[in-house]
Amino acid sequence: QVQLAESGGGLVQAGGSLRLSCASSGETFSRRAMGWFRQAPGKGREFVAGISWEGETKYSEDSVKARFTISRDDAKNTVYLQMNSLKPEDTAVYYCASRWWIVVTSTDYAFWGQGTQVTVSS
Repeated sequence: QVQLAESGGGLVQAGGSLRLSCASSGETFSRRAMGWFRQAPGKGREFVAGISWEGETKYSEDSVKARFTISRDDAKNTVYLQMNSLKPEDTAVYYCASRWWIVVTSTDYAFWGQGTQVTVSS
């Protein structure tokens, strides 16, 4: 069983930065793709960014790609989401998720964390 634990959320002013971390249990981390999703109040969960086991990255849209960076450290079983130039519309609960090998932008992930709140004030 894989367990995921997010951290690094908080309250930040517009234009600020946060780095989210997701620590994973288990010995198979290096063979798993990791994804970050978010869910804003009253909205569905949406894909933000993902990284494959080989380090290939995908982002939901160009505006996210320009401001966010996903990375992984297999030695620490951790995936990161560096978020810069944050906007109020980035406010959401951010979840990390894990699946085998490749990144998909759907919610077809086997394991999910509990989420961390990110609030961006204007």
